[in-house]
Amino acid sequence: MIRPRRSLLYMPGSNARALEKARSLPADGLILDLEDAVAPDAKALARSQIVDAVAEGGYGGRELLVRINALDTPWGGDDVRALSAASVFPDAVLIPKVSSAADVVAVADAFDAAGCADSVDFWVMAETPLCILNIREIAASHPRLRGIVMGTSDLAKETRVRHTPDRLGFIASLSLCVLAARANALDIIDGVHLGLEDAPGLHAVCEQGRDLGFDGKSLIHPKQISAANEIYGPSGQEIASARKIIEAWQQAENEGKGLVVVDGQLVEALHVEAAKRQLELAAAIEKNSAS
Repeated sequence: MIRPRRSLLYMPGSNARALEKARSLPADGLILDLEDAVAPDAKALARSQIVDAVAEGGYGGRELLVRINALDTPWGGDDVRALSAASVFPDAVLIPKVSSAADVVAVADAFDAAGCADSVDFWVMAETPLCILNIREIAASHPRLRGIVMGTSDLAKETRVRHTPDRLGFIASLSLCVLAARANALDIIDGVHLGLEDAPGLHAVCEQGRDLGFDGKSLIHPKQISAANEIYGPSGQEIASARKIIEAWQQAENEGKGLVVVDGQLVEALHVEAAKRQLELAAAIEKNSAS
């Protein structure tokens, strides 16, 4: 079953108003943050507010990920214990600063030891040079790993790559992570766009990320949601084309034909699979929008 992940919005756990507002935002998912978006003296408050917000519910079909602090920080262990003892669990835990498969296993083991339900999935941030170099092993590190979120801001700091409109310096890292995700049946979310007033730039990087193979975009402000949802979701034209491909293929099969041409393009079984996925994604988006 496909879960729409066109837009994943970071929400600081220390901001109670933001956690409340998120219940009405049209994002496919929320990253409730205990890490970078939270000051050290607000970590305990953020942790408590996130646990309470998840327990209260009201987020509809939105996927809830909680980004914890790394285990080697003063707050990581408390994050693990608090989430594991919660009355209601988030959909997934997002693990930051991953550099090896062992890092993922260590966090998963810590949650298991703390009594966290095995229904909670894991995602990883790809935001360090070692993570990019080890992404093949990281993506296969744990059976409950479900996805990768690119951390391009941290990656830029660590690699000294500049944020340019074409993101040339990130292309190799982005593509390696997409390959690792697909090889292990994971979803993958592109990094944030920092220009809050740069609507054309946001559209351009969303289109680039979609074309590179990403499932969606991580976001830092609600005003960015609509662009991500539009660009990463199937358009009306794509839905109509998908239906046309499937209908033509089925007709060809009924007539005993092995080839079919639609609008001048040769259609094979792989194109039919892609078309069916488009329709499944569109149906899932419609279902989530109604919840």
